[in-house]
Amino acid sequence: MDIGSLSPTQLKELVRGIVDDRLRELLGDPDLGLQLGEALRTRLKASLGNAERLSGEEVADKLGLRW
Repeated sequence: MDIGSLSPTQLKELVRGIVDDRLRELLGDPDLGLQLGEALRTRLKASLGNAERLSGEEVADKLGLRW
């Protein structure tokens, strides 16, 4: 590929793709592809079965965090 022959739109798309790929490398999910352990799977199922939910603000308050 000769970068000099790309149109401005093509160059913009190329750069966008490169940046997207790099951000996925840096910020991607480190657990992607890993299997859930049985203990975690059990806790998750129990949590999903519980109708009680906390808002983000409630969690932050419990942890002493500020948004």
